[in-house]
Amino acid sequence: MILFEELETQTTNMKVIKRDGRKLPFESEKIYVALEKASNEISPITPVQEAKLEVLVDKVVAEIFARFDKNIKIYEIQNIVEHVLLSANEYELAQKYINYRTNRDFARSQATDINFTIDKLINKDQTVVNENANKDSDVFNTQRDLTAGIVGKSIGLKMLPPHVANAHQKGDIHYHDLDYHPYTPMTNCCLIDFKGMLAKGFKIGNAEVVSPKSIQTATAQMSQIIANVASSQYGGCSANRVDELLAPYAKLNFDKHLADAREWVAPEKQEAYAYAKTKKDIYDAMQSLEYEINTLFTSNGQTPFTSLGFGLGEDWFAREIQKAILKIRIKGLGHEGRTAIFPKLIFTLKRGLNLEMGTPNYDIKQLALECATKRMYPDVLSYDKIVDLTGSFKVPMGCRSFLQGWKDENGQDVVDGRMNLGVVTLNLPRIALESKGDKDKFWSILGEKMDILRDALVYRIERVKEATPANAPILYQNGAFGGRLKKTDNVDELFKNRRATVSMGYIGLYEVATVFYGGQWENNPEAKEFTLEILRQMKGAAEAWSDEYDYHFSIYSTPSESLTDRFCRLDTEKYGIIEDITDKEYYTNSFHYDVRKNPTPFEKLDFEKDYPVYASGGFIHYCEYPMLQQNPKALEAVWDYAYDRVGYLGTNTPIDKCYECNFEGDFTPTERGFKCPNCGNTNPATVDVVKRTCGYLGNPQARPMVNGRHKEISNRVKHMNGSIGHLSNGDDIDNLAHDERSKFFAK
Repeated sequence: MILFEELETQTTNMKVIKRDGRKLPFESEKIYVALEKASNEISPITPVQEAKLEVLVDKVVAEIFARFDKNIKIYEIQNIVEHVLLSANEYELAQKYINYRTNRDFARSQATDINFTIDKLINKDQTVVNENANKDSDVFNTQRDLTAGIVGKSIGLKMLPPHVANAHQKGDIHYHDLDYHPYTPMTNCCLIDFKGMLAKGFKIGNAEVVSPKSIQTATAQMSQIIANVASSQYGGCSANRVDELLAPYAKLNFDKHLADAREWVAPEKQEAYAYAKTKKDIYDAMQSLEYEINTLFTSNGQTPFTSLGFGLGEDWFAREIQKAILKIRIKGLGHEGRTAIFPKLIFTLKRGLNLEMGTPNYDIKQLALECATKRMYPDVLSYDKIVDLTGSFKVPMGCRSFLQGWKDENGQDVVDGRMNLGVVTLNLPRIALESKGDKDKFWSILGEKMDILRDALVYRIERVKEATPANAPILYQNGAFGGRLKKTDNVDELFKNRRATVSMGYIGLYEVATVFYGGQWENNPEAKEFTLEILRQMKGAAEAWSDEYDYHFSIYSTPSESLTDRFCRLDTEKYGIIEDITDKEYYTNSFHYDVRKNPTPFEKLDFEKDYPVYASGGFIHYCEYPMLQQNPKALEAVWDYAYDRVGYLGTNTPIDKCYECNFEGDFTPTERGFKCPNCGNTNPATVDVVKRTCGYLGNPQARPMVNGRHKEISNRVKHMNGSIGHLSNGDDIDNLAHDERSKFFAK
C-alpha cells in the first residue's frame, strides 16, 4: 500500500460512532473488506484489483483524516466511500457497495416490521415455522403462539439496548427467545419445588389444592403444576429426584392397603397384599403421569419440555417408582407402543448404589440400560462428577442448564425452586474469522464482544425483575420457585444473591481452532489448550460479573437447534465459503468433537471431558451407536467409562419402528419423509420415527411442517447434537465393551 498503513497510524485515536451509539476504534481494514466484498460480486478479485482497492482505501482514509479529527459517524464514512468511488469513475463498484449498504439497512427494518414477518409465517417460511422442532405449525394454538411471537420479537428488538439489538441482528450474538423476552419479563427454565408445593398445597385458578394423600393424586397434581409452570415461562422444567419425592406418597397408599388388609386378609398375607396393591398403584400413577405430560398443550403451543430425574432412592417405594418409570417407557404409548417424546428421563449413576455389579440398585441400572437401547432415554448423570462440576448434586433445568451449588441464609443447600433468567450466545467463529488468524486481535475482539454480551445479560436480569408476583402466581405466589411471595413483593427476592443464574452461551469451538490450526486439530495439544483458554477467559469474566451484580453468570454450552445454521449462514454472507468452517453450512455445537470424524465413544469422551470444568452452567455429551438392543453391555461399558470423566451423557441409537413389517432400526430419510428400509413404508400413521434434536427427542415424521426436509433434517441431527463417537459393528461393540469394562473394574 502507498498510504494505507501510514494513515492508519495517524488515525488510531479516531472513534467511529455506530448506529447503536457505540464508539469503536477506527479501522481502515473494514473499509477494504467492504470494497473487496463488493468487487468480488463483479468478478473474482485479482492482484491488480487488490492494488486498485488499496489506492481507493488510501483516498477514503485521507479524506476522513482531512475532514474529521476525533469522531466520525458510520454513515459519514459510507458517504465518503461512495463519493471516492464515484469520483474515480468506479460506477459498478459503487453500485455494488451502495446496494450492499441499502440491503443491510433494509434487513434491519424488516426485522422489526411485524407485517413482513407475519407474511413469512403465512407463507410457511422455514426460518419462522421450524425454529423449534417440537412445535407443529399446523396446529391452531401453535399458529397463534407463532403470530404472537412475531409481535414479541419486533417489539423486543426495539426494547433492547441499541447496541445489543444491533449485535443480535448482525449475528455477533444471539439473544435467545426474543419471541417471549424482553416483551414479557418471563424467566427461562427451572427446577420446580414439587416437594414444597405437594407438602404445603397450592392454588391454580380458582382451586385450592391440598397435600395429596396418595401417589396417584400426587402425580396428577404434578402434571397440573407442570402445565401451569410451562405456560408461565419459556424454557424447560425439571422434577429433581422424583423417585424420592414421590416415595412418601406411595407409603400413604401402602399404609391404607395395610389397614384394609388387617380387616379383610389373613394375618400372614396382609403385608404381601399391601405391597402388591401399592406396586400396582405406583405403576398406574407413573403411567398416568407419562400420558398426561404427553397429552398436555401449554399456552405456547407445545408439550411442556419436561425432565424427570431419578435413580438415587433406596427404599422399596423409591425403587418401585424407578422401575415403573423405566418399564412404562419401554412399553411405549398406545396400542402400538410408540416412543414417548416427553418427559425426558435422566437416570443418576452413583458409585456404591447402582454403578457396580453387586450394589443395591444394580438391577435398576440394567433396566435403565434396556430402556436406553430401546427408547434413547434415559440419559445418565454421574453423581460424583456433577457434584465436582457444579458444587452439589441436581438434575439439569430442562435439557442441559445446570444450577451451581447455593446455600440459603441457614447454610442449607438449595436446589429446587431455583431458575435461569435467560441465555445470550456468542458467535465465536465470527471472532476468529474477523481476527484472520491473529491471536492478539482475536483476544481483543473477544473482549469487545464480551462487553456487549454482558450488557445483554444484565438487561435480561433487569427486565425480569420488572415482573410482579401477580404476573405468574404459580411461580411466585404458589411455590414453584420456592417462595410464597405476596402480590406486592419484589420478585427479585427469588433471584438475587446468586440464587438465579443467567447464561453466557457459546458456539463453534471447533471452527475457532480451525481458523488457527486447520481442520484436523483435535489431537494437537496446543490447539485444544487454545479452545480451553477461551472458556477460561469467559469464565473469568462471568465470575467478575457475578461479583459485581450478585447474580450467577454461568457459561452455557448452547443447544443450538437453529443457531448452528443461523450464525454460519450470516458468516457465509460476510466472509464467503471457507473450508472446514462455513463450507459445511453449519457450526459445530458448543465443545463437541467435529461430527465428520469417527472416534470411538471413549476417545470422544476423553476429548470433551475438559470443557464442562469451565462451562458448568450447561453441558451434555453424546455418543452415537448402531442398534444396541441385543447388546446393552456395550452401552454399559460406555456409561461406566464415562462415570469419572463426564457428568452428563446421552445415548443416540436407532429406535425407528415400522408397524407394517415390525422392522426396528434406522429409517432412510427421503425428500418426502422417512422410509422403512425393509418394506419401503412411508405412511406416518404406521411408522414411528424418533430423532434427538439437541437435548430432547423429536418426531420429525409427525410434523407436516418439515415434509420435504426430512433428509436435510436427518443429516443435521448429528451436528446439532455433536453426536458422534461411533461403535461401528457387533464385533467392535463386544470387544470394546469387554476391554473398557475390564479397565474400569480393575481400578
